[in-house]
Amino acid sequence: MMASEQVKAKYPAVTAWSFGDSPEMMDELAALVASGKKTATCGSMAGCAEDECFPVIGAYALVEDSQGHAVCVIRVTAIHLLRFEDVSAELAAKEGEGDLSLAYWQTEHQRFFEREGTFSATMELVFQEFEVVELITRSV
Repeated sequence: MMASEQVKAKYPAVTAWSFGDSPEMMDELAALVASGKKTATCGSMAGCAEDECFPVIGAYALVEDSQGHAVCVIRVTAIHLLRFEDVSAELAAKEGEGDLSLAYWQTEHQRFFEREGTFSATMELVFQEFEVVELITRSV
């Protein structure tokens, strides 16, 4: 297993994060990223501003599961700023979730952003595309 310290030494300015807002979602989405099915994610512009955390093309991130175990390293390849209502079927499918349809994406992301307290059809999103640059295997 590659220790977090090794990852940080290998990838400049790597940050560690997980996808989702529940342990189950964190594990499911980390697995989708590692499998290559999930190649994009989005967040609310309001959340990015509140956390003072805006993505940068070329940045590395260490994806962790709900237990804080490293799963893989990804690199941001594209960023799109758009409204919730303007997300295309193509971008929605890149999130790799459910049946990959725009309708599924809209339903599930509306629920997510309602839990966050930011949902509006016209809300601004920061949509990131990424690629897996390294899978991290865990010894048990």
